[in-house]
Amino acid sequence: MSPQQQSIHAQRRARLASQLGEGGIAIIPTAVERQRNRDSDFLFRHDSYFYYLTGFTEPGACLVLTAEGQSTLYCQPKDLEREIWDGYRLGPAEAPSALGVTAAASIADLDTSLPRLLENRSRVWFPFATHTGLAARVEGWLNAVRARVRYGALCPAEQNDVCTLLDEMRLIKDGHEQDIMRRASDISARAHIRAMQRSARMLRAGQDVREYHLDAELLHAFRDEGSQYPAYSAIVAAGANACVLHYRADAAPVRDGELVLIDAGCELDGYASDITRTFPANGRFTGPQRALYDLVLASQDAAVAATRAGARFVDPHDATVAVLAQGMLDLGLLDRNKLGTAQDVIEQRAYFQFYMHRTGHWLGMDVHDCGSYVEPGEVGQTSERKDPLSGETITNRPSRVLRPGMVLTIEPGIYVRPAPGVPEQFHNIGIRIEDDAIVTGSGCELITRGVPVQADEIEALMRG
Repeated sequence: MSPQQQSIHAQRRARLASQLGEGGIAIIPTAVERQRNRDSDFLFRHDSYFYYLTGFTEPGACLVLTAEGQSTLYCQPKDLEREIWDGYRLGPAEAPSALGVTAAASIADLDTSLPRLLENRSRVWFPFATHTGLAARVEGWLNAVRARVRYGALCPAEQNDVCTLLDEMRLIKDGHEQDIMRRASDISARAHIRAMQRSARMLRAGQDVREYHLDAELLHAFRDEGSQYPAYSAIVAAGANACVLHYRADAAPVRDGELVLIDAGCELDGYASDITRTFPANGRFTGPQRALYDLVLASQDAAVAATRAGARFVDPHDATVAVLAQGMLDLGLLDRNKLGTAQDVIEQRAYFQFYMHRTGHWLGMDVHDCGSYVEPGEVGQTSERKDPLSGETITNRPSRVLRPGMVLTIEPGIYVRPAPGVPEQFHNIGIRIEDDAIVTGSGCELITRGVPVQADEIEALMRG
C-alpha cells in the first residue's frame, strides 16, 4: 500500500473514531469465505466497510477502533504451509507498517482480546445485520465483561450500528475514490463497445450468436484491463429477454433485427461501475425500436439536467417519468382517451406498466451503494399518500439533497410486454440506458460516456 493510500485510510479511521463518543469502541469484521461446493470456495470479496477503513483484502480479519484513535487489526497469522496452498499472508508483524494501523494481532486471539478491550468502555459499535453471528459474538464478549463486574469492571451500556456513521462517510466520494471510479467506468465503457461490435460482426458473418458470446467479451475486457472482478453478474438480454429486469446472460440466440440490452460493469480496486446500453444486434435500429429508444434517451437527458447539487435525489426520477408519460401517450403505448393527460398518467401511475423501477441508486464500493435516500435532518417530516395501483398507504419523507461528490446512476428504461391495447410493433422491446454521474456544484459529470448513447453514434460504432 502506498503512503498516499495509507494516509487516506488513516484519515477515515480518525474521522470515524471522532464520532464514536467518549468511551466508544468499534468492531468491524471483513467478509467470510464461503464454500461453493466440495473443496472449492466462492471467489472471496472483502467487506466494503472494512476495506474502506483498512485497504486490506485478505479474509479472516477484523478491525477494532477506539474513540481515542487506537486501531488494532486482527488478521490471519503467518503460516508457511497454508501459504503454499492459499497464497501469501501479510501477518500481524508486518500489518502496522504495511497498513498504518496502530497494532495487529492474530485473528485467533480475537475472542480472548475483545472482553479486555470492551471492559470499562461506555458504548460499542458494530455493523448490525450484515455479518451472521456477529451480534451473538458481541453478546458473548460482553458477558465475559459482566463476569468481572465484582472486580470493578464496567460493561458498555450502549450498542450502536456503526453502519449509520460509515454510510454517511461513504456517501461523499473524495477525489481518490472518484478517480478510481472514472477508471472503472472507462474499462467498462470499452467492454460495452467490444460486445456491441462483436454482435454486429458475427451476424454479418452469418455466425450463430448467443448471449454468452457477448458476456464473454465483457469478461475478457474487464480482466484484460486489470479489473479484479465484475461488479455484478452481467445482464445480457436479447430480444424479449430485455423485458426481464434482472435477466442473466445465458444461451438465448441474438437475432438479426432484435435489440440487445447489456447491463454490466467492472469492479476496480474496490469500486464499482454500472453501465447499461441497448443496441440493435445487427447495428441498425428499426423504426419502432428507434422511436422507443429516442424516448428513453430524452427521458435520461431530462434526468441528467435535474442532477445537480441542491436538487433532491428524487428529482431525476420525476423528470424521467414526466418525459416517459408524455411519450407513452404520443406513441400510443397508453390510450389518452382512457387516461387523459401526462399528468393524469403520472398521478395514476399508469406508466408503471412499462416503467416499473426507479431512475437511479447510489454507486460506490457496492454497486447499490450504502447511504440513506432520506435527508437526515428532515426524517421526521412525514406525509402519507395512497398508492393508486396497490391501494397501500405509503409514508413519504423528504428526499436526500444532492451534494458534490455523491455518485449515482441515471438509468431510465421502457419494457413492453405483449398486452391488450399495446401496439404490436412495440411488443417484446426492452430498453434501458444507464450512466454513472458524479454530482458537482454546477450539475453532474457523466463518467461512463466512453460508450455512446445517441442512436446514430451507436449505429456508426457498430459498422466498425
